[in-house]
Amino acid sequence: MTTEGKPLFSDAGKLLDERTTLVESIVRRAFEQFLAPAFPEKLAVLAVGGFGRRELFPHSDVDLLLLAGRQSLPEAERSAVSAFLQNLWDWGLRISHSLRTPAECCELHDRNIELSVSLLDQRFLAGDSALYAKLEASLPRFLHGQRHDLARQLCRLARERHARQSESIHQLEPNIKEAPGGLRDYHLIGWLSQLHNAHPERLPARGPYQELEPARNFLYALRCDLHRQAGRDHNLLTFELQEQLGEDSPAHFMRVYFRHARDVHRAATRSIETSEEQASSLLSQYRDWRSRLSNAEFYVSRERVYLRAPHLLEQDPLLVLRLFQFVARHGFRLALESEQRVAGHLRPIRRYFAESHPLWPALNELLAAPHAALALRAMQETGVLGAVFPEWDRIECLLIRDFYHRYTVDEHTLRAIQALADLRTRPEPHSSQFAELLGEIDDPGLLVFAVLFHDTGKAGPSGEHVTESARLAECAMERIRMPASSRQMVRRLIDRHLDLSAAMHTRDPDEPATARFLADRVETVELLKRLTLLTWADISAVCPGALTPWRSQQLWRLYLVAHRELTRELETERIQAPTLEAPGKATFLEGFPVRYVRTHSAAEIDAHLALEQRSRERGVAVEIAKLNGLYQVTLVAQDRPSLLACIAGALSGFGLNILNAEGFSNRHGTLLDTFVFSDPLRTLELNPPEMDRLRLTLERVTLGKLDASSLLRNRPKPAPPSRGARITPSVCFDQEASDSATLIQIVAQDRPGLLYDLARTISAAGCNVELILIDTQAHKALDVFYVTAEGKKLSPARQAGLQESLLGVCKNQPE
Repeated sequence: MTTEGKPLFSDAGKLLDERTTLVESIVRRAFEQFLAPAFPEKLAVLAVGGFGRRELFPHSDVDLLLLAGRQSLPEAERSAVSAFLQNLWDWGLRISHSLRTPAECCELHDRNIELSVSLLDQRFLAGDSALYAKLEASLPRFLHGQRHDLARQLCRLARERHARQSESIHQLEPNIKEAPGGLRDYHLIGWLSQLHNAHPERLPARGPYQELEPARNFLYALRCDLHRQAGRDHNLLTFELQEQLGEDSPAHFMRVYFRHARDVHRAATRSIETSEEQASSLLSQYRDWRSRLSNAEFYVSRERVYLRAPHLLEQDPLLVLRLFQFVARHGFRLALESEQRVAGHLRPIRRYFAESHPLWPALNELLAAPHAALALRAMQETGVLGAVFPEWDRIECLLIRDFYHRYTVDEHTLRAIQALADLRTRPEPHSSQFAELLGEIDDPGLLVFAVLFHDTGKAGPSGEHVTESARLAECAMERIRMPASSRQMVRRLIDRHLDLSAAMHTRDPDEPATARFLADRVETVELLKRLTLLTWADISAVCPGALTPWRSQQLWRLYLVAHRELTRELETERIQAPTLEAPGKATFLEGFPVRYVRTHSAAEIDAHLALEQRSRERGVAVEIAKLNGLYQVTLVAQDRPSLLACIAGALSGFGLNILNAEGFSNRHGTLLDTFVFSDPLRTLELNPPEMDRLRLTLERVTLGKLDASSLLRNRPKPAPPSRGARITPSVCFDQEASDSATLIQIVAQDRPGLLYDLARTISAAGCNVELILIDTQAHKALDVFYVTAEGKKLSPARQAGLQESLLGVCKNQPE
């Protein structure tokens, strides 16, 4: 068996059988040497699990069941069992064993469902055949009597496993055993089938599953190769292994994997649903009520949609569009029979939609419906999405490795559309404002269309996907005859769909220049609203947890500043002496950027003023608070060179990850610094006294009584990423991003202390850091500094020297 890259094992089945035979001989020899003398009878050795199925992969565990005639063994017999197992370990076998009586094997334990399942694959190896005959006689009755409970537990465990894997086969580095569509799902199909066919007089046989044979052969060969490459039981298909196994075309190799995994996952999902329906009829009355939603073309039975006249698909290709409109309106899935009918008519459907027709009204209705995400996923699974939009075929199962996205391009897109659907029905607390914004959109179908096409260009040349995505969307819009005004909106959304995301990571939301930049790019409030929602959905679909509360807040701040710029004039840059404030407060505010009062409430400003007053006594005041799962430290002191670097070094030396930092300095040299950071090791949560130690450390570093570099030396170095994941550092300067400062954007391999080293280098060059923005994506650090020298933007000569120094810092990576 081969892909277009490196060949996999040509006959994995033969390899598994050979290893199984070898291990059987070792087990039987060890039994005769160690167990037979101690147990002349009343002990049998059974192969279970993968060993029982004769599917021992090169480094997989060897599952054994020691079947005993009694529950407790005397010391001599326990010693014999220990010697038996030790001998197998000495042979290099990783043994997983259990000791049970026949009666114990025929008991159902919710917390050890794996034992009962393993008995579906048991085989006799050695020992007391009469004892094994007792199990053979009682096991069929047990499996038959407990088949519904066993199936229920299997389905529960499978759904929990799928949930841990984000319910997706499209992982960029999938675990081919545990992930949806992996080997565990393939075996699940067999187990559920055996339980469904359980008979009280005989053990159920495993089915042949001929339709899954290509997927099985591929996955078996792939697991053999993963074990061979790693030299151990390794089932994660990492980027490096993808390159080795798909040497000529890793992307094509992964498409082959995803398509086989999709076949297995679909079959496993059908088996789970069928099993659950057979086990319970509690929803039958509800389903009967639901069936009233049926119409002349479709009917609903058991929460599944059926075609009344499937033969009409040949004569009326638009019937398939109406079918998915029905799904999008009511939220039902297609029945297996309906999926097969649609798949069988793909050729005429594809021919029809390849021509130009006025389809936008029907498509818009589908995309604007409450369950559009479900309908689009069903269209993808049946091949209809690629038939309606051939452009979609380019990104189906397409893997783009950027060390940030977790899913293939098509899966990312569908998840982005699902995120918009969830925003309608169940918004998270930190996304409620985006839900309100979505409610203000009068054409949600247009937004969903733009999301559907925003990444279709990623199959083209690297780095040019926006232009290519817009071109492909233009072809599709022309073919479905979308109105000109709607087409313009889609074009602009796709053209600018990266602008807000880039601004989140590279620009200060409160800089007037940022507002002007966004207003110039967006131009209208209508586009701004849709672009904000597209960005929200796009980031949400990158990977679980990508849209943190902090990122969500940053995006909303960008929306607000751009909206304000589009609707009214901005204020002046710096706060002059405020005459309406109390003298102390006026002095504190004088010289701060206007953005300070725009982004902080009156209560926050008063709290900062109180900190400033406290700092007069000791020279520094520090406040640490927990906010939305993160921490924020606010520090007031007299400004001095390298102070920002020292604070960053202290936080990093404590094992904390800085997510955001900003600093303000007033006319009197008072510095107000705010850092938002995470505590990945939960040090502060699990050890409350550490909060006081951190506060004291920050005070001593600020006052120059403690060297921050000594703290960083004590932080353990993380393992460096693989060579394929290394980030090439870059340092760029922008004189137009701010009216008063030079923007320095640094992209580098992330490491502990990087921010400290960068800030110290900038200070050593005689520059002052006005503001810093931090963002980390996987191993990539993206740091943005707003910098001045002697109160002005950096000269070209200073930029050149600083660029060389900063690149040197970025390249200083641990090996």
